[in-house]
Amino acid sequence: MTRTTLAPPPPAPEADRDRPQPGTLRRWATDLAMGARFAVGGGREGWVRTVLTAFGVGIGVTVLLVAASVPNMIGAREARTEARENYGFTPGGATIQKSDRSALQLTTDTTYHGERVRGRILQPEGDRPPVPPGIDGLPGPGEMLASPALRDLLNSPDGALLRERLPYDVVGTVAKEGLAGPGELTYYAGSDELAGVDNAHRIDRFDVVGPPEPLHPVLLLLIVVICVVLLLPVGAFMAAAVRFGTERRDRRLAALRLVGTDGRATRRIAAGEAGAAALLGLAVGTAGFLALRPALSGLRMQELSVFTSDVVPDPLITVLIALAVPGCAVLVTLLALRGVVIEPLGVVRRSEPRRRHLWWRLIPPVLGVGLLVPLFGDFAEEGGQLETAMVAGGIVLILVGVTALLPWLVEFAVRRLHGGRLPFQLAVRRLQLDSGTAARAVSGITVAVAGSIALAGLLGSVAEQETRETGQDPTRAQMAVHADPSAVGGADAFAARLADALGVRDAWGVTHGYVFEAGEDPDDSPWVGVTVADCATLRRLAPLPSCKSGDVFLAPATGQQSSYSPDVEPGTRLDLGDPDQEDGRKRTERDPGIWTVPEDARTVRTVEDPSGRLTEGVLATPGSLDAGRFPSATAALFVRLDPGEPEAREYVRNAVAAVGPDPYVMDLTSEKTSRELQMIKRGLYVGAVGILVLIGASMIVSVLEQLRERKRLLSVLVAFGTRRSTLAWSVLWQTALPVLLGLALAALTGAGLGAVLLRVAGLPMGVDGAALGAMTGLGGALIVVVTLLSLPVLWRLMRPDGLRTE
Repeated sequence: MTRTTLAPPPPAPEADRDRPQPGTLRRWATDLAMGARFAVGGGREGWVRTVLTAFGVGIGVTVLLVAASVPNMIGAREARTEARENYGFTPGGATIQKSDRSALQLTTDTTYHGERVRGRILQPEGDRPPVPPGIDGLPGPGEMLASPALRDLLNSPDGALLRERLPYDVVGTVAKEGLAGPGELTYYAGSDELAGVDNAHRIDRFDVVGPPEPLHPVLLLLIVVICVVLLLPVGAFMAAAVRFGTERRDRRLAALRLVGTDGRATRRIAAGEAGAAALLGLAVGTAGFLALRPALSGLRMQELSVFTSDVVPDPLITVLIALAVPGCAVLVTLLALRGVVIEPLGVVRRSEPRRRHLWWRLIPPVLGVGLLVPLFGDFAEEGGQLETAMVAGGIVLILVGVTALLPWLVEFAVRRLHGGRLPFQLAVRRLQLDSGTAARAVSGITVAVAGSIALAGLLGSVAEQETRETGQDPTRAQMAVHADPSAVGGADAFAARLADALGVRDAWGVTHGYVFEAGEDPDDSPWVGVTVADCATLRRLAPLPSCKSGDVFLAPATGQQSSYSPDVEPGTRLDLGDPDQEDGRKRTERDPGIWTVPEDARTVRTVEDPSGRLTEGVLATPGSLDAGRFPSATAALFVRLDPGEPEAREYVRNAVAAVGPDPYVMDLTSEKTSRELQMIKRGLYVGAVGILVLIGASMIVSVLEQLRERKRLLSVLVAFGTRRSTLAWSVLWQTALPVLLGLALAALTGAGLGAVLLRVAGLPMGVDGAALGAMTGLGGALIVVVTLLSLPVLWRLMRPDGLRTE
C-alpha cells in the first residue's frame, strides 16, 4: 500500500462539489483512453506489464471459453449417440413386423484392454432397411464399417488380438454423424445369420432410446460443486493478473499527479489501463481457445473425446465473458486504489501499510453457510432450481471468503516472524512490506485446494452411496460367459474349449433354465429353476453328500430369487417345452416335454455361484435329464484366470467370439458404480488436469512478475555481495510461506465445507484424510516446480546492469 507523508490538498468547497460538472462522460472517455494508451504505448515497462496481464487474463479466458463449450459438447455428443441407437422400445410395446423397411440388430459390445468397443451386427430384411447415421448403407455379410479410431487400432500392432475377435473385412469408415467422439471405437458389421439368434431384435428405424432417467439430486449437487470448484480459481487468478505491476503503475500515476491530474482522473486512467490490458487478454484468450480447439479433438482421457466442431461456446455465456472480463478488471482496479493515496511525491516517501481488518472478511463465508444450512437433508429430496442456486451461491461465498481471509492471514503470520537464516529473513521482510501481492499470487491454488478437499469428501460419500455390492466373487472366477447351449455345443464342451485358452486356469459351466409345472398356465404359475451339470460342477454349487450320474437334488427356495417357485417336491411333473414367446421377431410354440422329478431326489442347501446367483429348484445330472430337452436353457460358464498372463481376458473374449457373436462375456467384480457417477468422475478428471495446468501457469507468471518488480533490489543486493544461492532460497521462502499458510487455510475451509455439503446431501459425516494429504502434497510439489522454473529468470535479473535507470 502506497502513501505519501505530505498532507492531502484541501477539499473543494461543498458548493463546488455539489455543482454538476459538465462533460463528465467526455472526461471519463478521455481518461480511459489515456489509460489505454499507457497500456500499449507506455514504454518498455508499460507494455511488459500489459503483456503479463494479458497473458494471465488470456489463460483464464481460454479456460472460461472451454467451460462455456461444455454444454454444447455434451449436447452434441448425446444427440449423435441417441440418433444411432435402437434399444427395442416401441410405443405401447407393439411388435415390429417384418417388412422391406425392417432389419435385425444384434448388440456385440466388447472390451479391449479396458476400453469399450461398441459393436452392432445388422441384417436387412428388405430393400429399404434402416441405416444408422454416419454410414451410407448397411455392410454386406462378413463386412464391417469401422470408426477411424477402431480402424487405426486394427491396423496397428496393438490391435492384433482385437483383429482375431472381429473377423470382418473393413470396407469403410463411420463418419462423424455416427460417432460419440473422434476416439470412439465402434463398428457396424453385416450378417445373414441373425434369424435364429435369440438376442437379436427387429428394428425399423433408429433414434429409439426410451425416456431418459432423471439425475439423482445428490449427483446434481456433485456436479454443481465440481463446476464451482473448477471455475472459481480461474476468477481468482484473473483478478490477481489484473493487478500485476501495481508498484510501477502507482509511480507512473504519481507522475501524472505531478503534472496536475487530480485523484479521480488518476483512478480513471488506471482503470482504462487495466481495461485495455483485459481487452487484450480477451483477444489472447480467444486466440488461445481457437488454437486449442483442434488439439482437443486429438485428446483422449477416460474414454472421452470431442470433435473440434463441438467445441463451440454458448453464445450467451460468451457475451457475458466478453462483458465481465474488462468490467471486472476495471472494478478490481478501482477497489484496489481505494486503499492507496497517490500524490505527486508518493513514490518518494512511503509509509508502512495499514493493518488489514478481519471482521468484513468473515461476512462472505458466514453468508455462504447461511445459504447452505436451510438445505440440510432437504436437497436429496427436492433438488430444484432454487435449491441448486442456493448451493452454488453458498459454495462461491465460502470460497471467495478464503481469498479474502488469505491476505489477512499472511500479514498476521509474517508480522510475528523474526530471526532465522538470512534467506528466510529476506523473504519475511519482503512479505512484511507487501504481503498482498504474494497472497494474491496463491489465492487460486488456495481456492482450488479448499474446493478439492470438500469435493473429495463429498465424492467419497456419494461414491459409497452410488456403489452397490454385486454379490459376485472375483476370487472364485474373474469372468462369466452366458450363451445358447445349442450354439456353443453344450456347456461342458464350451467350458473345455475355454479352459484350453491361453491364460485360463479353470473353466466350468452349467446349463440353467426355467420351466413350469405341467398343466399350468405359464403366465400365472411360478417358474421353476432347473440346473443341469455333472457331479463335480454341482459340488461347486452345493455340499452334496454323494453324487453319481443319474442323481437329482432339490434346493428349497430361500426367497432371494423371486422368480423361483417356493419349493419343488419329488414327483412333480415339469413342462420343459418353450412357452409362448414374443421377442419382437417371432412367436413360436413348441410341443411340451414332460419330465417328472424322481421320487428319490434329495434336498440340499446350495451356495451362491461366482456371479452371486443362488441356485434353487432342481439340480440334475446329465444321466437324469438331458440338457437339450428344454429349449429355453442358457449355458452359464465361469472362468478363473492366470494372474501372470496380462492378456488373459482378451484370450478368453477371443475364444468366445470364435463360436459366434451371440455369447455374452462379463467381468466379475464385487462392486459396481452407477454409470452417471462414472461419467461425472471422468469429467472431473479432465477438468482437474486443466485447472492444475492453469494453477501452475498462474503461479509461474505471478513469481516472474514479482521478480521483475524487484529487479533493481536484486541487483543492489548482488552489488553488495549477496550470494545468488541466498537470493534463490529467499525466493523459495517467499513462495513457500504464502502457499503453506494458504494450504492450512484451505485444509480447514475444505474440511468444513465438505462437512456442510455432506449435511446438505444427507450423507454420513466424514473427512477424507487421503484427500487432505494429497492436496497438501500437491501444493508442496507446486512450490518446488515454480521455484525451479523461476531460477533462470532470477539469475538473469541479478546482474549489475539492473541498476541502470532512466
